[in-house]
Amino acid sequence: MNAVRDWGRAEFTSVRELRGPLLVVDGVEGVGWDEYVVLTLASGERRHGVVLEVDRGTAVVQVLENTAGMDPGRIAAAFAGSPFRVPVGPGWLGRVCNGRGVPLDGGPPVFAADSAEVGGRPVNPVRREPPAEPVLTGVSAVDALTTLVRGQKLPVFSAAGLPHLELAAQIAARATVGGQPFSVVFAAMGVTHADADFVRDALEERSAAGELVLLLNTADDPVIERVLTPRIALTVAEHLAFVAGRHVLVVMTDMTSYAEALREVSAARGEIPARRAYPGYLYSDLASLYERCGRVRGLPGSVTVLPVLTMPAGDITHPVPDLTGYITEGQIVLSRPLHARGVYPPVDALSSLSRLMRKGAGPGRTRADHLDVAAQLLSALARARQVRDLADLVGQGALGAVDRRYLDFEEAFAQGLLRQRRDEARPLADTLERAWRVLLTLPRSELSMLPADLLDAHGASSEGR
Repeated sequence: MNAVRDWGRAEFTSVRELRGPLLVVDGVEGVGWDEYVVLTLASGERRHGVVLEVDRGTAVVQVLENTAGMDPGRIAAAFAGSPFRVPVGPGWLGRVCNGRGVPLDGGPPVFAADSAEVGGRPVNPVRREPPAEPVLTGVSAVDALTTLVRGQKLPVFSAAGLPHLELAAQIAARATVGGQPFSVVFAAMGVTHADADFVRDALEERSAAGELVLLLNTADDPVIERVLTPRIALTVAEHLAFVAGRHVLVVMTDMTSYAEALREVSAARGEIPARRAYPGYLYSDLASLYERCGRVRGLPGSVTVLPVLTMPAGDITHPVPDLTGYITEGQIVLSRPLHARGVYPPVDALSSLSRLMRKGAGPGRTRADHLDVAAQLLSALARARQVRDLADLVGQGALGAVDRRYLDFEEAFAQGLLRQRRDEARPLADTLERAWRVLLTLPRSELSMLPADLLDAHGASSEGR
């Protein structure tokens, strides 16, 4: 072993092998897990890594850049003695960086007086403050029926070919918290260069306003960087929220790309695979990300997480959406039939749910009639779906008059409430008025979940409109 001490670091040159994105170093001493590593090549080029595992003097290092051109016999690995840290603070706002936090906008590196470990720390459940205020996204399908609450984790379940990236960018560009300090951290993982350009353009206004942190990991970037990207995003968001006092929305897309990167690293490490070759710790790894959101008693701000994930072949029982559903507080599900009809955003309202909606909507939060209107919409949609199935069997001509009104209601819901422009930020008042117009296509006798005084105020008739 050749080891030297340099400014508190241990440097080793006994690199045994390269194994995909991993580097194995023998004869190490005083090295711990998650320790940051600087790798110096024979040419003088420096690359970076993180210690994944240490066992009996052997360290497995995850190389954050690619390993092309690296000669195991001519590498010096310098261990920093501490986990990987990034600067934290308002200096991130308005910046565009890659998945490791290296600037892509032509500006200088992000500097700050403080730094934090990207691994983060779990929040003591005793200190968690229950979510209680809304984040209004400007998207009617979300604000009306699956209201996002500050401190919530609410995933978007999608499939290939559906506009999940467009919806994520629209929410990131238009979301508000009623005039309070607000920021968005957008972490894109495994996206194409065309999609990366689309995200930059869609969020340009928010970035120019100094309200956005954008991390872009493209499909041709090192796979290891993809594992690091959401952790950097959450580390930056935590400081903006709990130190700077901002309400922060963290959008992470695509979490399926993240999980596939995790699977690739696990295979390179020779770990025993679990379901569909994902590592057995996929659940705990996803939880270590999702559970970093919330509100902390005694601290300002909040971190709200909106993970976006694509379900391979549209399978909601796939390990990534399946485990995500256990950890998070609801889901927004995109519908292929609605997308085929040209409805944007194609949100399947009956499959979507925000378990914390009652904490963040209603009297004193959004509007007094919000929860009643949402409940009635979902009830009527469920009935309309039953009528649609019946019509497919017996034909519309065999339906009764009220049943045909439910088919009209279903179309009015899709065209009058769900459908909106991709650049539109629809105020909540407009969303709820549209919801009332849709509901009033039904006879008053079918609106049994709405109080009589509200029906009178909105002119509900026995025949509908």
